[in-house]
Amino acid sequence: MHIILSTISAFIINTISTIDYWGIIFLMSLESACIPLPSEVIMPFSGFLVWQGQFNLWLVGLSGAIGCVMGSVVAYLIGFYGGRPLVLRYGKYILLHEQDLSLAERWFARYGDVTIFFSRLLPIVRTFISLPAGIAKMNFSKFLIYTFLGSFPWCLGLTYIGLKLGENWVNIERYFRGLDWVVIVIAVVLIGWWIARHIMQNANIKDQNEK
Repeated sequence: MHIILSTISAFIINTISTIDYWGIIFLMSLESACIPLPSEVIMPFSGFLVWQGQFNLWLVGLSGAIGCVMGSVVAYLIGFYGGRPLVLRYGKYILLHEQDLSLAERWFARYGDVTIFFSRLLPIVRTFISLPAGIAKMNFSKFLIYTFLGSFPWCLGLTYIGLKLGENWVNIERYFRGLDWVVIVIAVVLIGWWIARHIMQNANIKDQNEK
Protein backbone atom coordinates (compact mmCIF):
# COMPACT_ATOMS: atom_id res chain seq x y z
CA MET A 1 0.00 0.00 0.00
CA HIS A 2 2.83 2.42 0.86
CA ILE A 3 4.42 1.81 -2.53
CA ILE A 4 1.11 2.45 -4.30
CA LEU A 5 0.48 5.71 -2.40
CA SER A 6 4.03 6.90 -2.99
CA THR A 7 3.71 6.13 -6.69
CA ILE A 8 0.43 8.06 -6.99
CA SER A 9 1.86 11.04 -5.07
CA ALA A 10 5.02 11.11 -7.17
CA PHE A 11 2.90 10.86 -10.33
CA ILE A 12 0.83 13.92 -9.35
CA ILE A 13 3.85 15.99 -8.34
CA ASN A 14 5.97 15.04 -11.35
CA THR A 15 3.12 15.59 -13.81
CA ILE A 16 2.43 19.11 -12.58
CA SER A 17 6.10 20.01 -12.28
CA THR A 18 6.95 18.69 -15.74
CA ILE A 19 4.14 19.83 -18.05
CA ASP A 20 2.92 22.89 -16.14
CA TYR A 21 -0.69 23.95 -16.68
CA TRP A 22 -1.36 21.04 -19.01
CA GLY A 23 -0.46 18.74 -16.14
CA ILE A 24 -3.10 20.37 -13.94
CA ILE A 25 -5.71 20.04 -16.70
CA PHE A 26 -4.80 16.40 -17.26
CA LEU A 27 -4.86 15.42 -13.58
CA MET A 28 -8.10 17.27 -12.82
CA SER A 29 -9.74 15.69 -15.84
CA LEU A 30 -8.85 12.27 -14.44
CA GLU A 31 -10.21 13.24 -11.02
CA SER A 32 -13.50 14.45 -12.51
CA ALA A 33 -13.76 11.28 -14.59
CA CYS A 34 -13.96 9.41 -11.25
CA ILE A 35 -10.32 8.26 -11.24
CA PRO A 36 -8.96 8.29 -7.65
CA LEU A 37 -6.65 11.31 -7.90
CA PRO A 38 -8.05 13.76 -5.30
CA SER A 39 -8.17 17.45 -6.18
CA GLU A 40 -7.35 18.08 -2.51
CA VAL A 41 -3.78 17.08 -3.42
CA ILE A 42 -3.55 18.31 -7.02
CA MET A 43 -4.66 21.92 -6.55
CA PRO A 44 -2.89 22.78 -3.25
CA PHE A 45 0.39 21.50 -4.64
CA SER A 46 -0.19 23.67 -7.71
CA GLY A 47 -0.80 26.57 -5.32
CA PHE A 48 2.53 25.85 -3.68
CA LEU A 49 4.15 26.21 -7.09
CA VAL A 50 2.36 29.56 -7.46
CA TRP A 51 4.21 30.70 -4.35
CA GLN A 52 7.46 29.50 -5.89
CA GLY A 53 6.78 31.68 -8.94
CA GLN A 54 6.29 28.81 -11.40
CA PHE A 55 2.54 29.38 -11.89
CA ASN A 56 -0.05 32.15 -11.87
CA LEU A 57 -2.85 31.83 -9.29
CA TRP A 58 -5.71 32.60 -11.66
CA LEU A 59 -4.37 30.46 -14.50
CA VAL A 60 -3.98 27.53 -12.11
CA GLY A 61 -7.61 27.90 -10.99
CA LEU A 62 -8.73 28.17 -14.60
CA SER A 63 -6.69 25.13 -15.63
CA GLY A 64 -8.21 23.11 -12.81
CA ALA A 65 -11.73 24.12 -13.83
CA ILE A 66 -11.07 23.26 -17.48
CA GLY A 67 -9.79 19.85 -16.41
CA CYS A 68 -12.90 19.35 -14.29
CA VAL A 69 -15.13 20.09 -17.26
CA MET A 70 -13.24 17.69 -19.53
CA GLY A 71 -13.32 14.82 -17.06
CA SER A 72 -16.93 15.51 -16.12
CA VAL A 73 -17.94 15.22 -19.76
CA VAL A 74 -16.45 11.72 -19.84
CA ALA A 75 -18.39 10.72 -16.72
CA TYR A 76 -21.56 12.34 -18.09
CA LEU A 77 -21.31 10.36 -21.33
CA ILE A 78 -20.74 7.12 -19.41
CA GLY A 79 -23.91 7.74 -17.44
CA PHE A 80 -25.80 8.92 -20.53
CA TYR A 81 -25.02 5.92 -22.71
CA GLY A 82 -24.23 3.21 -20.17
CA GLY A 83 -26.78 3.95 -17.48
CA ARG A 84 -26.72 2.88 -13.86
CA PRO A 85 -26.01 -0.83 -14.51
CA LEU A 86 -22.78 -0.06 -16.35
CA VAL A 87 -21.62 2.38 -13.68
CA LEU A 88 -22.24 -0.11 -10.88
CA ARG A 89 -20.70 -3.01 -12.79
CA TYR A 90 -17.35 -1.34 -13.39
CA GLY A 91 -17.32 1.31 -10.66
CA LYS A 92 -15.58 -0.98 -8.18
CA TYR A 93 -12.40 -0.79 -10.25
CA ILE A 94 -12.09 2.93 -9.47
CA LEU A 95 -13.28 2.65 -5.84
CA LEU A 96 -16.80 3.78 -6.77
CA HIS A 97 -19.54 1.83 -5.02
CA GLU A 98 -23.31 2.05 -4.96
CA GLN A 99 -23.38 4.25 -1.86
CA ASP A 100 -21.37 6.96 -3.64
CA LEU A 101 -23.62 6.85 -6.70
CA SER A 102 -26.80 6.79 -4.62
CA LEU A 103 -25.66 9.84 -2.67
CA ALA A 104 -25.02 11.76 -5.89
CA GLU A 105 -28.35 10.61 -7.31
CA ARG A 106 -30.25 11.80 -4.23
CA TRP A 107 -28.65 15.23 -4.49
CA PHE A 108 -29.49 15.45 -8.18
CA ALA A 109 -33.08 14.22 -7.71
CA ARG A 110 -33.71 16.65 -4.84
CA TYR A 111 -32.25 19.85 -6.26
CA GLY A 112 -32.32 19.29 -10.01
CA ASP A 113 -29.88 20.71 -12.56
CA VAL A 114 -28.50 23.35 -10.18
CA THR A 115 -27.04 20.46 -8.15
CA ILE A 116 -24.24 20.31 -10.70
CA PHE A 117 -23.14 23.78 -9.61
CA PHE A 118 -23.35 23.39 -5.83
CA SER A 119 -22.00 19.84 -5.72
CA ARG A 120 -18.74 21.01 -7.30
CA LEU A 121 -18.04 22.81 -4.04
CA LEU A 122 -18.49 19.67 -1.93
CA PRO A 123 -16.04 16.81 -1.34
CA ILE A 124 -17.08 13.30 -2.39
CA VAL A 125 -20.34 14.34 -4.11
CA ARG A 126 -18.48 16.52 -6.64
CA THR A 127 -16.50 13.55 -7.90
CA PHE A 128 -19.49 11.44 -8.92
CA ILE A 129 -22.29 13.94 -9.63
CA SER A 130 -21.69 13.83 -13.39
CA LEU A 131 -22.79 10.19 -13.55
CA PRO A 132 -26.42 10.74 -12.40
CA ALA A 133 -26.55 13.87 -14.56
CA GLY A 134 -25.77 11.71 -17.55
CA ILE A 135 -28.14 8.97 -16.44
CA ALA A 136 -30.91 11.58 -16.12
CA LYS A 137 -29.91 12.98 -19.54
CA MET A 138 -29.53 16.52 -18.24
CA ASN A 139 -29.28 19.26 -20.86
CA PHE A 140 -25.66 19.13 -21.98
CA SER A 141 -25.15 22.90 -22.35
CA LYS A 142 -26.43 23.53 -18.82
CA PHE A 143 -24.22 20.71 -17.58
CA LEU A 144 -21.11 22.32 -19.05
CA ILE A 145 -21.93 25.79 -17.70
CA TYR A 146 -22.79 24.63 -14.17
CA THR A 147 -19.75 22.36 -14.07
CA PHE A 148 -17.36 25.18 -14.95
CA LEU A 149 -19.00 27.76 -12.66
CA GLY A 150 -18.91 25.36 -9.71
CA SER A 151 -15.45 23.95 -10.38
CA PHE A 152 -13.63 27.26 -10.75
CA PRO A 153 -14.11 28.53 -7.15
CA TRP A 154 -13.30 25.05 -5.80
CA CYS A 155 -10.05 24.86 -7.75
CA LEU A 156 -9.13 28.46 -7.02
CA GLY A 157 -9.82 28.01 -3.30
CA LEU A 158 -7.64 24.92 -3.02
CA THR A 159 -4.91 26.66 -5.00
CA TYR A 160 -5.06 29.62 -2.63
CA ILE A 161 -4.65 27.26 0.34
CA GLY A 162 -1.50 25.88 -1.27
CA LEU A 163 -0.28 29.41 -1.88
CA LYS A 164 -0.76 30.40 1.76
CA LEU A 165 1.02 27.23 2.90
CA GLY A 166 3.88 28.23 0.65
CA GLU A 167 4.02 31.70 2.18
CA ASN A 168 4.42 30.10 5.59
CA TRP A 169 6.82 27.43 4.38
CA VAL A 170 9.80 29.03 6.13
CA ASN A 171 8.15 28.39 9.49
CA ILE A 172 7.15 24.87 8.50
CA GLU A 173 10.60 24.02 7.19
CA ARG A 174 12.15 24.76 10.58
CA TYR A 175 10.54 21.57 11.82
CA PHE A 176 10.62 19.55 8.59
CA ARG A 177 13.86 19.65 6.65
CA GLY A 178 13.81 18.41 3.08
CA LEU A 179 11.22 20.15 0.92
CA ASP A 180 10.54 17.35 -1.57
CA TRP A 181 10.23 14.76 1.21
CA VAL A 182 7.62 16.77 3.12
CA VAL A 183 5.50 17.45 0.03
CA ILE A 184 5.46 13.76 -0.89
CA VAL A 185 4.58 12.71 2.67
CA ILE A 186 1.66 15.16 2.78
CA ALA A 187 0.42 13.90 -0.57
CA VAL A 188 0.71 10.28 0.55
CA VAL A 189 -1.28 10.97 3.72
CA LEU A 190 -4.09 12.75 1.85
CA ILE A 191 -4.37 10.10 -0.85
CA GLY A 192 -4.18 7.34 1.78
CA TRP A 193 -7.08 8.93 3.67
CA TRP A 194 -9.13 9.21 0.48
CA ILE A 195 -8.59 5.56 -0.49
CA ALA A 196 -9.08 4.27 3.08
CA ARG A 197 -12.45 6.02 3.27
CA HIS A 198 -13.65 4.16 0.18
CA ILE A 199 -12.32 0.82 1.41
CA MET A 200 -14.04 1.27 4.78
CA GLN A 201 -17.32 2.21 3.11
CA ASN A 202 -17.14 -0.88 0.93
CA ALA A 203 -16.53 -3.04 4.00
CA ASN A 204 -19.49 -1.49 5.85
CA ILE A 205 -21.78 -2.05 2.89
CA LYS A 206 -20.65 -5.67 2.63
CA ASP A 207 -21.32 -6.23 6.35
CA GLN A 208 -24.79 -4.68 6.05
CA ASN A 209 -25.64 -6.89 3.09
CA GLU A 210 -24.51 -10.01 4.94
CA LYS A 211 -26.77 -9.09 7.89
